[in-house]
Amino acid sequence: MKRTACASLILAAFLLAPAAAQKSTVNLPLRFDRYYTLAELNEALQALRNAYPDLMTIEEVGKSEEGRAIMAATINNPKTGPALAKPGVYVDGNIHGNEIQGGEICLYLVDYLLGQYGRNKDVTGLVDQNCFYIVPVVNVDGRYHFFADPNHSSSNRGLRIPVDDDRDGSTDEDFPDDLDGDGSITQMRRRDPFGQYKTDPEDPRLMVRTKPGEQGEWTVLGEEGLDNDGDGRINEDAEGYVDPNRQWSFDWAPEYIQGGSGDYPFQAVGLKSLALWTLTKTNICIGWSFHNNGGMYLRGPARKGLGEYPSQDVAVYDYIGKQAERITPGYRYLLSWRDLYTTYGDSVEWMVRYLGAYAYCGEVFQRETETFKDLGEKAAAASGGEAGRQRQFASMVERIKYSDNLTQGEQYKPWTPYKHPVYGDVEIGGWVKMSSRLGAPFTMPDLVHRNAMAVLFSAKHTPDVGLDVFEVKKLGNNLYRVRTRLVNPKAMPSMSYQAQRDKLYPLDQLTVTGASARVVAGGLLTNADLDRVAYKKYRPEIQFLAVPGFGRVEHQFLVEGRGSVTIRYVSRHGGTVEKKVEF
Repeated sequence: MKRTACASLILAAFLLAPAAAQKSTVNLPLRFDRYYTLAELNEALQALRNAYPDLMTIEEVGKSEEGRAIMAATINNPKTGPALAKPGVYVDGNIHGNEIQGGEICLYLVDYLLGQYGRNKDVTGLVDQNCFYIVPVVNVDGRYHFFADPNHSSSNRGLRIPVDDDRDGSTDEDFPDDLDGDGSITQMRRRDPFGQYKTDPEDPRLMVRTKPGEQGEWTVLGEEGLDNDGDGRINEDAEGYVDPNRQWSFDWAPEYIQGGSGDYPFQAVGLKSLALWTLTKTNICIGWSFHNNGGMYLRGPARKGLGEYPSQDVAVYDYIGKQAERITPGYRYLLSWRDLYTTYGDSVEWMVRYLGAYAYCGEVFQRETETFKDLGEKAAAASGGEAGRQRQFASMVERIKYSDNLTQGEQYKPWTPYKHPVYGDVEIGGWVKMSSRLGAPFTMPDLVHRNAMAVLFSAKHTPDVGLDVFEVKKLGNNLYRVRTRLVNPKAMPSMSYQAQRDKLYPLDQLTVTGASARVVAGGLLTNADLDRVAYKKYRPEIQFLAVPGFGRVEHQFLVEGRGSVTIRYVSRHGGTVEKKVEF
């Protein structure tokens, strides 16, 4: 008893000790030929914060269902202005527990921006002009359990909100079990002459489907596991499936329409905290959320019934999305509902509709990159029927050769006998956790760099509005004509057209004020040569507008008085700029 108490005190002292006193397992410079656990990723963020305190802050934006902190990094150069006064670039990852590459992309982006600041002219300019908000891991419980627990590459996606999947009055009581203790949940098979599979004659690790009338050899029993709750079923109630990318409040739908949506929007406490934190970042004009798998950059709308975005916004999406395809060869820029599937309550659509931001979902990693063929061999496109099954099997053969020759067999578990309490003599084997949706570590540097560069290309096209007073002309005693031009050389407008359509927040303002002068008329200058102006009837000293991408807006003011006037432009996404004019 005394020994247990002492051990508890030692453990408590360790947990309460300052972070600096605990030995870190993460050192700078960071490596990206590996995957980081949740603890290591947070250590890496802190190490970067310590190394670049003038450019980076980190903060806890909320806690998960299991009490883990959701951390956000803000990268901003305060010498060039406060964060909220600049265009904001938001990036997150790992919203699904098993989709861990998003965390690595976010961490790489933080490391790259900080490490290249002052060394690379373009990066220095981006950090000086923009503010970056980066949340590497949204589903912190999911990332923790994906590394700590046995899984396969597609398991452990959801939130740790208990759900009674099998409706037996208990929740989350029948997870898959790592029967062979290798850290992965693989497959079980049993010899069966009436089974639908037989051993592939060229590679005994693989199975092929039997043809009609052909004797079988194997029945596939599914994921390895036991009947933990004694109800006669196996693996039927794992972690409650509430999907963190179906929980956002815009266009949320209940379970009978959208599986995984939970009981109500933002039932997840961590997601709700993240959303509230994000809403305070009113300068966010572009957002990225990184998932896996498939090699896609998806834009909304998330479902057809929402209607298409304004054509001017689609032009912005196309400009950035098509460039992203070039940055990451093989990836496709797609419309989510049409080219993939419909979703309700997803985070990307929420950013568009609540923040007024342009937003993309990056589905990173392509299985097709795990190639084992020469230049003369081509991968056949998958299709239905027998031909499709043959092509799928050919792909499986190539994957296992890739595993054998490029990871020395690490991605595939050989079949091994096991005495199962229900099924009797079975074999356990197949693709391990760190495979299939997860690239081999040696491929990671290319993946994280290319996707981070797609983000930086979009950051190069956040609005950058300049103000030019291109004419001051005396018209008579104390009466002057002042013409202004607001120019935006970047692709994104100062306010998205969807935000303008929704009247989501106030338009930009252009004001002319002076202690001894007043604006007697002012409006949009539609033709400078012919002096055509759409004058504003009331309060002409305040003009409401949005500056288009790759465009300009001109105004004309008639000012009466002497001295000076201040011309000031203020925009939520386009920043603030002002000039003084002397009369």
